[in-house]
Amino acid sequence: MREMTAANLRSAFGGESMAHLRYKVWAAKAESDGFPNVARLFRAIARAEEAHAAGHFKVMCQVGGGFPVTAGGGFGLAGTGENLAGAIEGENFEVREMYPCFLEVARAQSEKGAVQSMSWAVAAEAIHADMYAQAKAAVDAGRDMELGTVQICTRCGHTFEADEAPDKCPVCSAKKSFYVSFE
Repeated sequence: MREMTAANLRSAFGGESMAHLRYKVWAAKAESDGFPNVARLFRAIARAEEAHAAGHFKVMCQVGGGFPVTAGGGFGLAGTGENLAGAIEGENFEVREMYPCFLEVARAQSEKGAVQSMSWAVAAEAIHADMYAQAKAAVDAGRDMELGTVQICTRCGHTFEADEAPDKCPVCSAKKSFYVSFE
């Protein structure tokens, strides 16, 4: 694997890993703030971020060793509305800046596995930003968000609200058995 793509994947892995844990912490805060549906949304999207991190890690299976990893990471624990604002900012950064640049490099270096892993991630991140914006609007109005069952593809992180998972993921073509439900 070419070094620039590998460095970008390491950065994306670091960022997705931090988002995974940060969203779990923010879920606990949302729960204590009286927003159980927002907490469930944070937990569901945390699982999607785990799928993104795992995908990036697997693409680098031939690149072993210790590396410093530079990744953007949001820090702080505030009220649920502020935490949602931080989540929206992070997801939009990935969609508008980080992944487009990383994908351009991976394509230029003909790193097909990296292109696939990053493309799967960016498809989900746009959905996450929208779902977090809906949650923030509800919290800003002083109420919990309305939220049905959230489905997460554990292969690519595809995220959507529906009672049942599809027979095949529309992003990565994984079977229905790859989905987990957050009810």
